[in-house]
Amino acid sequence: MSTLEPILQVRGVSLSFKGVKAINELSFDVLRGEICALIGPNGAGKSSLLNLLNGVYRFDSGEIVFARQRFRRIDPLDAARRGIGRTFQNNALFKKMSVIDNLLTGLSRHMRSHFLEQALGLPRARREAEAFRRKAQHILQLLELQAVRDVPVGTLSYGRQKRVELGRALIAGPTLLLLDEPMAGMNAEEKQEMARFIADVNRDLGTTVVLIEHDMGVVMGLSDHVVVLDYGRKVGDGTPAEVQGNPEVIAAYLGAVH
Repeated sequence: MSTLEPILQVRGVSLSFKGVKAINELSFDVLRGEICALIGPNGAGKSSLLNLLNGVYRFDSGEIVFARQRFRRIDPLDAARRGIGRTFQNNALFKKMSVIDNLLTGLSRHMRSHFLEQALGLPRARREAEAFRRKAQHILQLLELQAVRDVPVGTLSYGRQKRVELGRALIAGPTLLLLDEPMAGMNAEEKQEMARFIADVNRDLGTTVVLIEHDMGVVMGLSDHVVVLDYGRKVGDGTPAEVQGNPEVIAAYLGAVH
C-alpha cells in the first residue's frame, strides 16, 4: 500500500543517441510503496529509462529526485548504495554456482571486511558472512527457494532462475527495485507465480517497484500506477483503469493488444 510521498521524481528528462531522442522531456512521480508499471511498444524508451535510473546511461537534460536527493549524474555503484536495485531482461546468473551463492553475490558491493580478513577467518569477516547468510535465508523463504538452496542454478527451470535473479536484486534491501521484463519468456503459470512474488516483495518488504511488462493482464492486475511511453514521450499516466480508458494510450498501444 503506497503512502502519498514520492520516492522517485523524474523531471523533464531527455536522452538522445546520435541525435535521435530516446526519451523526450519525460516527467512522472512514483509514490513510496507502490508498484508502477512502464508500458509501451518496443522502442518506446522503457529500458533506456531504467538505464537512466540506475546510472547505466546519463541523461542529456532534466533531473531525477530519489529519496529527496536530486541528481543529474549517477553511476550504478552509487545507485546501488542509494538503495536502487535492478534486474535485467537476460539472466546474468552464475549457472554453476548454487542458488544461495548466487544470492550472496548480490551483497558483494556491501562487503566491509577485506580479503585477508576473510582468508584468515577473522572475527569481522565471520560476523559479516553470518549476517549475509541470514539475509540470504530470508530471501530464500520469501521466494520459496529453500528446497533448491544448494542446487546449481543452471539446472533449475527458467521460472525459478528468474526468481533467483529477483532474489539477488533484493538481498541488499533496496528501497526501489527496477525490474526489466521480469516475466519475459514465461508461460502463463510462471507469470502468475512471478506476479505473486513481486506483490509479496512489495507488501512484506515495503519495496517500491518499477517494472517493464508487456502482458496487459499482468500489468492491470499487479500495478497501482501505470506510465505509458510511445517513442520516448509520455502518453498516459494514472491508475490501471485510467490508462485503459485513455484514447491516446489505446491508439498508441493497448488497441493493438488482444
